[in-house]
Parts: sequence; structure tokens; C-alpha cells
Amino acid sequence: MEQKSKWEPKIVGFLCKWCSYAGADLAGTSRRKYPANVRILKVPCSGRVDPLLILKGLRLGFDGVVVSGCHPGDCHYQTGNYRARRRIALTKKFLEYMGVPEGRIQASWVSASEGDKFARVVADITKGLKEIGPNKLFTGGGQ
Repeated sequence: MEQKSKWEPKIVGFLCKWCSYAGADLAGTSRRKYPANVRILKVPCSGRVDPLLILKGLRLGFDGVVVSGCHPGDCHYQTGNYRARRRIALTKKFLEYMGVPEGRIQASWVSASEGDKFARVVADITKGLKEIGPNKLFTGGGQ
């Protein structure tokens, strides 16, 4: 029981370089407090995040995956965030069918000026993953 209380979820975040990555940077430079559970990967656009990347994050042992991009209608590539929204919805349904709880995969829309929102998103995802527990679906006994 004590060991579970010390467990902290690991989250991989795919953030678009135009908005969400800049929002995360603003959260850091503004010294906003949020859990240090997320490992950020900068992508050109949230629409470029392949479902296989999400699956790979879970297979590598991350407890959750977040894909974050520009707000719908504000994408620097016109429709990338709409593509991301559709892909994430389908990926969630597929992984839920495979037994992965829905809360392990999240999408958020964070603009470059929303450092506070980025901090809230990370805190909310971390809290949700603590309720779900560690990702044991893809970890074998030999790893």
C-alpha cells in the first residue's frame, strides 16, 4: 500500500510546436506549478501524431499519452488539429476495445498564450492516471 502512494505516473506529451509547445514553455517561464510527470516531444502539428506513436508510448511503459495542439480553427496547417481530433477519437475507441482505459489517452487544445491552461491539463491528467493506476498492459515479466 505504501509503495502505491509513492508511485507517480509517467506521461508522454506530443505537443505541436506552434501552440501547445509554446504554451508549455510559457508555463515554465511563468513559473507555473504543475506535476513534473510529463515528458514533452515537440511535433510539427498535432495532426502528424500517428496512432502508432501513441501505442508506442504505452508499450514503452508510459502510463498516459497526451496529444496537444492549436485550438480547432486556429491550426497553422489549416486542418491538422481536426485530423488529430479524429485520429485520437478512433485510437481511444480501438485501445478501449483492446482493454486500455480511456483515461490513458488524452487530447487538449492549448494556445501559445495559455501557460496556465497547460499546467491545469498536466495536473488533471496526472490526477486521473493516479486513479487508474500504473500501465501494466504492455509490460512483460522480462522487462
